[in-house]
Amino acid sequence: MSSAVIFQLQSLCILTLMYVGVIVKRNRSLHVKLMAGSMIWDIILILQIELTRSAIVKASESMLGSKSMILNIHVAMALACVILYGFMVATGRKLLRGENKIRGTHKMLGISTLVLRTLVFITSFFVASTNGVS
Repeated sequence: MSSAVIFQLQSLCILTLMYVGVIVKRNRSLHVKLMAGSMIWDIILILQIELTRSAIVKASESMLGSKSMILNIHVAMALACVILYGFMVATGRKLLRGENKIRGTHKMLGISTLVLRTLVFITSFFVASTNGVS
């Protein structure tokens, strides 16, 4: 099994955990565990990809040379997703402390993060196919 397939399977599992986490949002402790676990696993996945493929160098070269527009889009969305994880953690911690006025912000950030992470998953297939990796 190729590394691309392993990465795609991990990405699917991460996305599944996120969707399950949203479904069980009323069960606060399970929601927090699922979402935290999926975000941590996603960051670990990024590190795995970097260590096995030197992804940062390739992405930098692509952005400078504009070789692959889909890779540029994929990398930008993945970076935005990781940044959104920080906002999700910050607003989530405030909610856990009882600051309910932040709930609307947390919800909108959550929807944005989930949509963006889904798009990262979808574009990863195009990136893998354009790089000749299967």
